[in-house]
Amino acid sequence: MSQGIHLSQPPADSPAASSLQISYQVLIVDDHPLYRAALRGAVAAACTDSEFHEADSIAGLFDVLEQHPRADLLLLDLNLPGAYGFSALAHLRGSHPELPIIVVSATDDAHTVRQALAFGAQGFVSKAADAATIGDNVQAVLRGEIVVPAGMGSEAEPVADAGALDVAQRLAQLTPQQFRVFGLLCSGRLNKQIAYDLQIMEATVKAHMTAILRKLGASNRTQAALLAARLARDPSEIRVPPEGID
Repeated sequence: MSQGIHLSQPPADSPAASSLQISYQVLIVDDHPLYRAALRGAVAAACTDSEFHEADSIAGLFDVLEQHPRADLLLLDLNLPGAYGFSALAHLRGSHPELPIIVVSATDDAHTVRQALAFGAQGFVSKAADAATIGDNVQAVLRGEIVVPAGMGSEAEPVADAGALDVAQRLAQLTPQQFRVFGLLCSGRLNKQIAYDLQIMEATVKAHMTAILRKLGASNRTQAALLAARLARDPSEIRVPPEGID
């Protein structure tokens, strides 16, 4: 398997370049338990004495972030249930700007990698990478470097259109609960269904929806979903119920 390449490095005399801290808190968020175990093993081999916290969904992601706000690294599945494309990454860049994030995906073409970097990832790891490559890339990101799959070079320079970046900035303003509501909206759920899924009152969902539309600059749920489609890898995944049903 090819080794990752490092696009940038800290100064040679910086603390990050000279040594790594002894222990790290690492968050692993992926909906496949076997792959989470593989990631945990690869990182543990490269960063001994690390502490791991895992989640398999957007709700779980926010839970582990709340429980471990000083985490050193997040490995984030790009196709996480409850998020669309780069929406979770965009939101996290606003709510946790200091948290290094490595996007993990089986889709590792240059365009996807470039978008991940543009939306705030410090690294990109292909799910085809072997354990040694994953460990090397994790160590590099923890040193402050930006890492992408080998062989991309300048093809992996960050790129995203101005409109998508603007949507990402708006999405970053949502609270975690508003982001959950937004994700369920984009899956086509009605307010009453969202309330049931999140175990909250329907009036609370409506209040969240009002705040979401205001922060996104959208006049209705259809417009909000169209904004989400700007960050989706497959816009056809977005489903919105007809306006006025709720």
